[in-house]
Amino acid sequence: MVVVPRGAEMVSFTGTIQPRFSHDLGFRVLGRIVSRNVDVGQTVKAGQLLASLDPVVLTFAVQQLEAELAKAEAQLVFATATRDRKKALVAQKAASQADLDTAEESLAGANAAVIRARASLDKAKEQLSYARIVSETDGIVTATNAEVGQTVNAGDTVITVAQADIREAMVDVPDEMARSLKIGDPFKTSLQVEPSIQADGRVREIAPQADAATRTRRIRITLDTLPPTFRIGTTVIVSPQRMERTSIELPRSALLKADNRAFVWIVDEKAMTVSRRRVEVAGDGGETVQITSGIDVGTRVVTAGVHSLSEGQKIKIDPEMAP
Repeated sequence: MVVVPRGAEMVSFTGTIQPRFSHDLGFRVLGRIVSRNVDVGQTVKAGQLLASLDPVVLTFAVQQLEAELAKAEAQLVFATATRDRKKALVAQKAASQADLDTAEESLAGANAAVIRARASLDKAKEQLSYARIVSETDGIVTATNAEVGQTVNAGDTVITVAQADIREAMVDVPDEMARSLKIGDPFKTSLQVEPSIQADGRVREIAPQADAATRTRRIRITLDTLPPTFRIGTTVIVSPQRMERTSIELPRSALLKADNRAFVWIVDEKAMTVSRRRVEVAGDGGETVQITSGIDVGTRVVTAGVHSLSEGQKIKIDPEMAP
């Protein structure tokens, strides 16, 4: 058969606008929630208080350690004064060196106690700060997983905040097409409800494996511009710009596979011989295959008996079967 163009192809898929980064926020200590200041869909600012736990127990711990620090500092003052007195008495030979050594040891112990008490107090204050959830970035609340009055464990996700300044189009495409895509391929994205609102983007991520049930792969497209109407969750139509071109489609029987590569037999109509040529296959449509490179439109290829031919073999074209 003679290779003919399949025709210009324009494909599109439905997807949604999703954040590139989402933050799952939770408390770092066990406790009972006493306030949750945001709901799903609400816009938040970096540093904004989102939720808090009952701080009573943690506050008591801080107060107790503040008292222990004050006691340790008082003991340090006493130990310092004792050491100074002993030092003066030794200079006057009214006390022994052993008394001074004991006073020095007591002073070192008192100093260490102050350092330990300060560290414990700092830790308790840090624990008290864990009773508050503060937004790490400007964004939008996309999920809340706990209510006021509920007791949560340390690390449980309570609120999810999507970073709204970096948004992407997320779409599932057939595995056949995904194999022909690469990172950086251009796409055009438009609102489903208002196709005139568009944005260009490029492929940032392609799922390495197809979904077992749908045989589709998820791709993420980073948008170059961000129209205000491209809100998180908005439905969009995405079209791969580089797919708007002609393609070559051959019967599966024309394809010869060897050494994990694909070939076709090209017919030299003057010499009436065949030669093997390597081709790149983009998609497998069942009974047909799509060729992306290796042969040109107008080339005559063999479509039957490809496994029985050899390089340079003489052939005869049946006028009734040739297209």
